[in-house]
Amino acid sequence: MEFGIFTIGDVTTDPTTGVTPTEHERITATVEYAQKAEEVGLDVFATGEHHNPPFAAPANPPVLLSYLAARTSRIRFSTATTLITTNDPVRLAEDYAYAQHLAGGRLDLMLGRGNTGPVYPWFGADIRQGIALAVEKYHLLRTLWRKENVDWKGEFRTPLQGFTSTPRPLDDTPPFVWHGSIRSPEIAEQAAYYGDGFFHNNIFWNIEHTQHMVRLYRQRYEHYGHGAADQAVVGLGGQVFIGETTQQAEKFFRPYFDNAPVYGHGPSMEVFTKMTPLTVGTVDQVIDRYLGYADKVGDYQRQLFLVDHAGLPKEVVLEQIEILGREVVPVLRRELEARRPAHVPSDPPTHESLVREGKDALIHLIEPAGKTADTTGAAGAAGKAGAAEEQK
Repeated sequence: MEFGIFTIGDVTTDPTTGVTPTEHERITATVEYAQKAEEVGLDVFATGEHHNPPFAAPANPPVLLSYLAARTSRIRFSTATTLITTNDPVRLAEDYAYAQHLAGGRLDLMLGRGNTGPVYPWFGADIRQGIALAVEKYHLLRTLWRKENVDWKGEFRTPLQGFTSTPRPLDDTPPFVWHGSIRSPEIAEQAAYYGDGFFHNNIFWNIEHTQHMVRLYRQRYEHYGHGAADQAVVGLGGQVFIGETTQQAEKFFRPYFDNAPVYGHGPSMEVFTKMTPLTVGTVDQVIDRYLGYADKVGDYQRQLFLVDHAGLPKEVVLEQIEILGREVVPVLRRELEARRPAHVPSDPPTHESLVREGKDALIHLIEPAGKTADTTGAAGAAGKAGAAEEQK
């Protein structure tokens, strides 16, 4: 099973000191976090994509990920997320294929719609068309990576005639794709239709909602003939702050929680930790909490933690990554693998595993669900999923 960290790149004032890092300090700290993650044995480092303050996450994640790949040797990289709705699929195809080459295949990407409304018109898009944008643009991205001389016409960009995206994917094998969502059944349906991964970034949600979304994805994954429901490729978000004692962890983290830009001045830390995956406590408490998620959603393949937000000082974040890698993850990995059935994959697909599958593997098909019965295309399938949810 893969474990890692993800960053949203917020530039936030430390509420205990009043110090706000510069954008340069925040960016260079992010590089140190990725290097520390590799040093302590984590598997994945992922970055968000933002185009607005107070974030210094990259507007073009391949820039950061390519740089990190050059400064590391083992850890894999991903996004959390790449905004499929406001980016041009042509640029995504080119940029991520180029980064895939520079990273030697240590790269996948997670697609998402984004939750910042003003970003859409900045890029000529309408947030009310978010689902339709995600469906059409991903299908074009998938096509560009799998076909040369593309002729294409859609609703949201100018047509293409005889277009070939360059460079071609490394070893003619596209990066593995996750579809990230927190509340949209249509995105779970989209992931299932293509046999891609589904990442439920559940850091603001209760476990019942997470169970519902993952169950839908698993059921539809099996429906489209990609494998049994429990073999579907699932990732979850997480959030922790670890101390020597519960009291010490809570006392230290409370001012950061109370003033965080994303949830500060809302529910109390006690309510939030009860309702969401946020765990503020000891190593043992974090282990116990996260061991329970496999009981709720089934055996899954990737767990990412948010640890570097809310103005936490760099040295504290580095210590948190150290504790995760040295004390928490080895136990989680051992215990979760011990319970995993033999037929359920431990890890998500990697570049190496996809290359080994050969040119006849489903990863090379534009519409792998077309190999099974009762399909209506990605757009129709996603629409049906949304309609079914609205009737519940």
